[in-house]
Amino acid sequence: MDYTNKLVLAPMVRVGTLPFRLLAAEYGADITYGEEIIDHKFLKCDRFENEILGSTDFVERGTDSVVFRTCPLEKDRVVFQMGTSDAARALRAAEIVYKDVAAIDINMGCPKSFSLSGGMGAALLSKPELIHDILTTLKRNLDTTITCKIRLLGSPQQTVDLARKIEKTGVSALGVHGRKIKDRPRDPAKWDEIADVVSALSIPVIANGDIFEYDDFRRIRDATGAASAMVARGALWNASIFSAKGKIPWEDVKRAYVRKSILWDNDLKSTKQTIKEMIMHYSCLELAEGKAVIKAENLHDLAKLYGEEDYYKFVVTHRG
Repeated sequence: MDYTNKLVLAPMVRVGTLPFRLLAAEYGADITYGEEIIDHKFLKCDRFENEILGSTDFVERGTDSVVFRTCPLEKDRVVFQMGTSDAARALRAAEIVYKDVAAIDINMGCPKSFSLSGGMGAALLSKPELIHDILTTLKRNLDTTITCKIRLLGSPQQTVDLARKIEKTGVSALGVHGRKIKDRPRDPAKWDEIADVVSALSIPVIANGDIFEYDDFRRIRDATGAASAMVARGALWNASIFSAKGKIPWEDVKRAYVRKSILWDNDLKSTKQTIKEMIMHYSCLELAEGKAVIKAENLHDLAKLYGEEDYYKFVVTHRG
């Protein structure tokens, strides 16, 4: 993986599934992270080649629940992000999927209570020995790119010290979200503290935080010196943020996402959640469109809502 001047789609729970990743890539994303998947859950999955869709599916045993779906179209850019608190378990989970993705990333930045209570995500930031164990175990045993993503610590020096320890594990790049655990999305990202990390390391740093327009990719790289830039909410609200030609109307992006979800038989809850996030940013769920999305019982309902019923019928017919 090359991390120089790349536009990166951040991992987003219930959003970063295959259709959204492919859509972002079509608009210009160079690297696309999948949503965080917990190692415990992934170890309950079996790998299947889905000949109908042309995808590779990781399905929870005893169910028809697809925990992770990928395809050859994204093989060279998709990053599998894992939530873990144990090196041996992380390795077992990664061994299932690493040949189907471009890189394995360990989530060390999620501040949600679920992650923290399980010793995962941002809980790892206070456990440098465990971080070292997890990353070196993956590096030693897997022939693939290994990275991780962190948040800022209490002070700039603490963040730099941890980043230097992470660099010594041999990871290929480090993602840095410019907020601390207690910060809220409305709090400005601290680009200056990302810059401190960049200046202290020799490996590429991926800067994350407050990218809402295409020009912000350049602005954050210039301000921090980071090798690449990562966007979450800005892409969720309009995935065409990756286009150098400028954003297209969000209604068009929304319809394109619905078509991708139909084509790849995306999970209904994930599809509805992504559409609802778009609507909440630009409009209101209490209006007719939002209510219809909430009531939708299947992808066909969404296809009818967004004028894609003919496309839905075409896909389903040719899928057999």
